[in-house]
Amino acid sequence: MSITINDLYMEIRKKFRAANISMAELEARELTAFVTKTDKRMTANWAYCYLDMQTVETAREMANRRLANEPLAYILGEWDFYGYTFIVNKNVLIPRSDTEPLCQLAIEDAKTLENPKIIDLCCGSGCIGLVLAAEVPNARVVAVDISEDALVVARENARRLAVTNRYSTSIGNALEKPDEHLGKFDIMLCNPPYITEQEMKELDKSVLDYEPHLALFGGTDGLDFYRNIAKNWVKMMNPGGRIYFECGYKQSNDVADIFKTLGMSDIFLAEDLSGIQRIVVIKAKM
Repeated sequence: MSITINDLYMEIRKKFRAANISMAELEARELTAFVTKTDKRMTANWAYCYLDMQTVETAREMANRRLANEPLAYILGEWDFYGYTFIVNKNVLIPRSDTEPLCQLAIEDAKTLENPKIIDLCCGSGCIGLVLAAEVPNARVVAVDISEDALVVARENARRLAVTNRYSTSIGNALEKPDEHLGKFDIMLCNPPYITEQEMKELDKSVLDYEPHLALFGGTDGLDFYRNIAKNWVKMMNPGGRIYFECGYKQSNDVADIFKTLGMSDIFLAEDLSGIQRIVVIKAKM
């Protein structure tokens, strides 16, 4: 029996809905477009395009992996963030759209500076720092992560975005002291591990079983990274430089308090796409 792209999409969507996948339509469309090499934004002709059975079987195999809780981003090997497509694998967290407002705030800040020097701490796939590099042509970005495997992904994403001449990577542990040879920065971007011990036990299986725990667990209360960054990494900032943090949905005031104890009072809390205060912006002392 001949199967069209639309038939395949409807079949996968039905399976995803039955499995209570939260964004069944979106994920079915992403998977279908990826396998059939079609534009996911141009679906009008899907009902008239017929597929060979090898393509259909490939799509079904990938759908079965998703039904077994493997995140779609890892199955596809890529994911969209801030209008760009990033390579992802099991060595890095999957970019989430809720982080995009942090990028927007930092971009607006960076565009006011002549030649901003930016550090992306706990960079993972590099998506946050790379968005800044792509959107601010005069910016130079240093990406830091404890995982060399993650930095390999970040460097490949930099190559794909054609910003390698303004992008470098460095091994570093945000729970330790920084390498001061990196210099001083005007902007720090940081989406550190912030999941608490209790929350780790409650994570969805698609996160707990597949995404790297090294990039998730932030200590008993989820605040270990913020404490050490406040203690040891703030000295990497130029006077008046800004730090942009993402944090958990209950943590923004606690993160702000950590920096207030160090006498840093110029602090702004911003909302993510869900209207939850999960972005903390801190201005370094002059």
